[in-house]
Amino acid sequence: MITTIFVFVSCQKNVENEPTQEEIATAANQNKDHGHLQQTKTFSADVVIRWLNMQLDMLRVPLAPGTGSQGADRALAYCGIATYEAVVPGMPAFQTLTNQLNGFPEMPSTEPGKAYHWAASANAALAEMNRRLFPTTSATNKTNIDNLENTLKAIYASEVDAATLQRSIAFGKEVATRVFAWAAADGSANVNPPYVPSPGFVGPAFWVQSVGPGTTLNTSPPNNPQATNPYASQRRLIVPDDINGTTLEPPPPYSADPASTFYAMVKDVYDKSQNLTPAQTAMALYHRDAPGYPGGGHFVAILAQVFTQAEPKLDVAALAYAKVGIGAHDAITICFVNKYNYNLVRPINYIRDVMGYGSWNALFNTPGHPEFPSAHAVFGTAVATMLTDVLGDNFQFTINTYEYLGFPARSYNSFFEMSKEMSDSRVFAGIHYQASCDKGRWLGEKVSQNILGKVKFLKD
Repeated sequence: MITTIFVFVSCQKNVENEPTQEEIATAANQNKDHGHLQQTKTFSADVVIRWLNMQLDMLRVPLAPGTGSQGADRALAYCGIATYEAVVPGMPAFQTLTNQLNGFPEMPSTEPGKAYHWAASANAALAEMNRRLFPTTSATNKTNIDNLENTLKAIYASEVDAATLQRSIAFGKEVATRVFAWAAADGSANVNPPYVPSPGFVGPAFWVQSVGPGTTLNTSPPNNPQATNPYASQRRLIVPDDINGTTLEPPPPYSADPASTFYAMVKDVYDKSQNLTPAQTAMALYHRDAPGYPGGGHFVAILAQVFTQAEPKLDVAALAYAKVGIGAHDAITICFVNKYNYNLVRPINYIRDVMGYGSWNALFNTPGHPEFPSAHAVFGTAVATMLTDVLGDNFQFTINTYEYLGFPARSYNSFFEMSKEMSDSRVFAGIHYQASCDKGRWLGEKVSQNILGKVKFLKD
């Protein structure tokens, strides 16, 4: 596991991050007030890991007030981008994302010939982003944000002169200010008004909410609560046109005929529910994420754990953070647009109403959005694609996200092995059809590959 990472980092050092002759000459001519021009790769990823862990306190169920269902994927995306932009001037082979993302503003410039402490820059950027992304979090969390920022600042003050520290902090904070101003205009505020399905989406083939005018929330399955992200199409994609080529093969035509493909697809869910092994049940319960970290929050925890185990330098962590965040954000946005375009009935409604198993239950409450495609499959595969791109395939790691809920750790031989397990877990839980998970995995990878093909992190 560790060897794979260090081979990657070593390759980056020898090929991509070799300082230019101009940089070497500039560094040699700096006086002591300017300090040593250290590259980002000379710093550890500790600053990123500590801020990821800080976010978990705000993303854990019950969600901190004001976090909202999109808190995790927006935090992954915008904090990842801010981190990358706060340290990329110290990565000679890499470039800013300005003019590459959808409406992304120009980033501030560093002062020529001046030294920067890139971990301090990242710390300032992440502190500012967390304050702005979670303005209504608890007073305790706000204090914890301040404390973490100050704790790290004190450490960095012992590593560099005061002028360099302040210059680094100011740069990171300005990056965050510009990134957040861009993030605030992404349309996320418009995706969750009360959902009113179009007349064409009424009938047994379509998803129904259990909450509506004159009704009461059903606290036991089926619990399709009030619609989540019904107007995801209002949210701006981070990468222009990464939706190209992502049209899904639709699910089988709806039918109540026991001889139909649709009936067989649902029966597969029912049959599996009647023969679950203890291992399959444990898998499904582990990845339900409620209680836990819903809305992609589990991936904030996973990213922190992967970085802790791999021990990458700050340049690699920043690159992975940005790629994971961008991929997850756009993939899940496109996923939810598809969900409400198809508006497909959930297994529990069909199994009870059509197949006649009126007392059948899924392992846990069915989420509040349509069935096709599976968000877990899309999100997990997008993250797996990006982590594999940076850290490599055949990456062995262990996650213990839900140890605090009494679940044992789970280990994997690759990121795609983890994402497939997350996808399959939704079928074992009775939440999704297998086709919805398979096509969701395809969608998550396709969007991420589109992004990798369009966004150029490395300089030409």
